[in-house]
Amino acid sequence: MEKRIAILATNGFEEVELSSPKEYLEKQGWKAEIVSPENGSIKSWASTDWGKDYKVDQELKNVKAADYDALVLPGGVINPDILRTNDSALHFIKEFFKAGKPVAAICHGPQILISAGLVKGRKMTSYPSIKVDLINAGAEWHNLEVVVDNGLVTSRNPDDLDAFNKKIVEEIKEGKHQQIL
Repeated sequence: MEKRIAILATNGFEEVELSSPKEYLEKQGWKAEIVSPENGSIKSWASTDWGKDYKVDQELKNVKAADYDALVLPGGVINPDILRTNDSALHFIKEFFKAGKPVAAICHGPQILISAGLVKGRKMTSYPSIKVDLINAGAEWHNLEVVVDNGLVTSRNPDDLDAFNKKIVEEIKEGKHQQIL
């Protein structure tokens, strides 16, 4: 059965943290859609400078978590900083947790989960610069390439993408987890 995965992003997402999971999920025969508060296209950040534009498949205001089997949150510094102040984005993310659907966040992506109030008591990892933020929000932080906690997949940086992508697929194949909100 074909799965449908939302990749929530806006301008300033780390390019490889969106493109790599998207390609990996599509190799499974699944549909990976870029969902954004923006319409048209969004601009990536490629390591040290602006990267390519990516077509937005679905505008955030037109979708709900029930439309998808899982959610991926790419990092970058700009992308999570914008999304964490967007009430519609936070609501969208919370709906995945309420439904027990897999959620994956890499690098600075977990910052959005902090703002959504979803990290307390969770085992997680992230980019080292937000370790203290996660701990202060109640997460149990681990310096590992990938950490899975009841359907929540987190990784530190682009070097961890192979492990991150494999765990996303594993969690999606497992299906729904107990409600985590």
